[in-house]
Amino acid sequence: MSLPSPAPRPSRRRRTRLLTGAVAGLALVVGTPLAALAHVHVTPDTTAADATTTLTFSFSHGCEDSPTTALVIDIPQGVTNVVPAASASWDIQRTLAGNGTVTQVTYTAVRPIESGLKGEVAMDVRFAPDLAGTSVPFPVTQQCVSGSTAWTQGAGAGEEEPESPAPVVQVGAVAASTGDDEHGGDAQSAGDHSATDHSATGHSATDQEGASAADGADPAAATTDAAGLWLGGAGLALGAAALVVARGAAPPARVSRGVPRPAPRRASRTRDRMRRATG
Repeated sequence: MSLPSPAPRPSRRRRTRLLTGAVAGLALVVGTPLAALAHVHVTPDTTAADATTTLTFSFSHGCEDSPTTALVIDIPQGVTNVVPAASASWDIQRTLAGNGTVTQVTYTAVRPIESGLKGEVAMDVRFAPDLAGTSVPFPVTQQCVSGSTAWTQGAGAGEEEPESPAPVVQVGAVAASTGDDEHGGDAQSAGDHSATDHSATGHSATDQEGASAADGADPAAATTDAAGLWLGGAGLALGAAALVVARGAAPPARVSRGVPRPAPRRASRTRDRMRRATG
């Protein structure tokens, strides 16, 4: 019985190609999430139009591992009411247009942020109603101790993500009107504030009612109580005076001391008289 011949070994060239393909595939799998992390991200990345939203821009890398020293964020057209959030970790400088609108915000790190550490900055913004249904990119320039990276590239519909994409916010429909809004509260926060204010007002009303109930006691009842107390005191005083007078007018009670003497017998007196008469 003949044994089957062994399968031919792959040639060295083929083994090299297989190893190279495996390494390339592993690099692609590992490198894709790393490349995704090497961005400046914005949260939330969706919001409503005509509503104020707090945007947070974050990163966890430098420029080729060089520490980050500043983030320069350009404000797109139609984004208004820009209010940067103060932080002890950043110095903030705003660039204003002639009409006072903020067009750029520069956050300078008090200390350079090492690559691998998370850094973030925040600002309140308001998206104009005509931005509803659009994607709004926020170009960001990351400045480092050595070099800089411009996160300013955009991608069209169906296009692959560029190498240095700008953070993008998807703007939805116009938010429901809350009647607020010079200071920019969105519908949810306005509702929360309203509920909080209503709750606080309810407590105040309760406290005021309690205070009114305490302060507004019936004056007639108070007068009646005072008169009753006065009459009661007067009655006690008169009773005590009458007791003293009664004790003073009554004769002192006699107290017998010792054993009372027996009354004299009449028979003995008669015998004494007879003896005197005969004697």
